Amino acid sequence: MSAARRPSRAQVRRRRAVALGAIGLVAAVVAWALLADSLFGPSDAEIARRNGDQLVHIEIHSKAVGRDLGVNVIVPPLAGPRGRRGLLVYLHGRGGYEGTFNDAVLRGLPLLHGHGPVIAFPAGGDHGYWHDRAEGDWDAWVVDEAIPLVERRFGVDRGRVAIGGISMGGFGAFDIALHHPGLFCAVGGHSPALWFEGGETAPGAFDDAADFEGNDVVGAVREDPEAFGDARVWIDYGTEDPFRVYDEGFVEAMEAGGADLTAHSWPGAHEGGYWDEHWPDYQRFYVDALAHCG
Repeated sequence: MSAARRPSRAQVRRRRAVALGAIGLVAAVVAWALLADSLFGPSDAEIARRNGDQLVHIEIHSKAVGRDLGVNVIVPPLAGPRGRRGLLVYLHGRGGYEGTFNDAVLRGLPLLHGHGPVIAFPAGGDHGYWHDRAEGDWDAWVVDEAIPLVERRFGVDRGRVAIGGISMGGFGAFDIALHHPGLFCAVGGHSPALWFEGGETAPGAFDDAADFEGNDVVGAVREDPEAFGDARVWIDYGTEDPFRVYDEGFVEAMEAGGADLTAHSWPGAHEGGYWDEHWPDYQRFYVDALAHCG
């Protein structure tokens, strides 16, 4: 593991102050990165055709959220026979949608030479934060609606499912896995949006203090470092990421138990360039984890 050395209390206080000041800039940075991709890059469909991948868009009326929501699904050419395919559920960050990160994943798939799991990208609202709350039951949307539909339509092995995400999606992956022990054989958070206290959270991330308390990821692993059960857990974050101090707190809590944890702190910030550099690392982790499920 290459996690950074644990900070002193003074360093934690300074980083927390920087984090609170910087989080407000994150949504704008991510939105611009996504816009630039859409304006200047080839379409996801064109990338998929070049690779030989199948890219499918599905519209579902979600009873859990009360609206029509999209799911994009990528099927690599050598995903395996129906009924034995692995599935990676990938959750986007704040301000994203089901098309977010499709191109990054598609660009990385040739490194796997056509092999790999089915990958599903459900829509999660602008700032739904992937948990059941007043505006809609986002956890139930993912677990009870999106995943079962993808399983049936694309021949997924229910025992070989992983979940991961970036920023808001990284929080969501951890939170959903904690609420559904045993459902996923691997879970990954890439620059996950985590906090220690409800008063530190981004505007709109939670309804109120009780909502945060019921979905306090760091608090959950502090209470039980083995809360993820047998699932393999991954976390990474940039050295200049405003969420770094909270992500380090997650790592510290997890290390108190015997969980199968992979943690990395690499140079970089909370931005597209950082994630683009590490997509191959993410994909290798999920492919390996899904190959050893069960």
